Amino acid sequence: MGLFGANAVAAVVLSIGSRGENVTKVQKRLIQYDYLDGTADGIYGEETAAAVRLFQRRNGLSVDGKVGPATAAALGVSLSASGSTSASSTAAIVSSDHRLLSKLVYAEARGEPYKGMVAVAAVVLNRVRSSSFPNTISGVIYQKGAFSCVSNGSINNTPNNQSIRAALDALNGWDPTGGCLYYYNPRLTDDTWIRTRTVQTVIGNHYFAR
Repeated sequence: MGLFGANAVAAVVLSIGSRGENVTKVQKRLIQYDYLDGTADGIYGEETAAAVRLFQRRNGLSVDGKVGPATAAALGVSLSASGSTSASSTAAIVSSDHRLLSKLVYAEARGEPYKGMVAVAAVVLNRVRSSSFPNTISGVIYQKGAFSCVSNGSINNTPNNQSIRAALDALNGWDPTGGCLYYYNPRLTDDTWIRTRTVQTVIGNHYFAR
């Protein structure tokens, strides 16, 4: 079960039988790290699954031979919603929290790399866990002055499939920020306070900070 009671599964999970660009990216990284011999053919067979299991075992991950958000993050690859034949063509909304988080991601991070979209969602969830913020997703998102998309109304736009999947990946535990509570685009903000926060990582146009 995912965070906040969502009976969610990872938006993109690669396993035996998967094909496509996502598989090729995973295979190339496994070859680079000496877990897999041969060439990256984009077909997830038993050899690829065995290499994934070995990688998972050596890196303290759940060993299932599948590549979901956690394993992909450990490998340093981003799984595209359109990069595998196993990915659903239409993303499903699994809860009201998921729907609202998807809207936030679409409003705040569309046009960013997929990893950056997940990161924006993760910041919301990190705030929910923090005693310094409201303890619900809606409370965090609608906290006064927290997100410009709420004040300008773009939070009400319909999210696309990529935003829905990114929110779901975050709900399932993928946090590319490593626990950050803030993010900002340095080219767009004139907030001097946010620039005093310690930047942990940069993804796309956003700085993520504690």
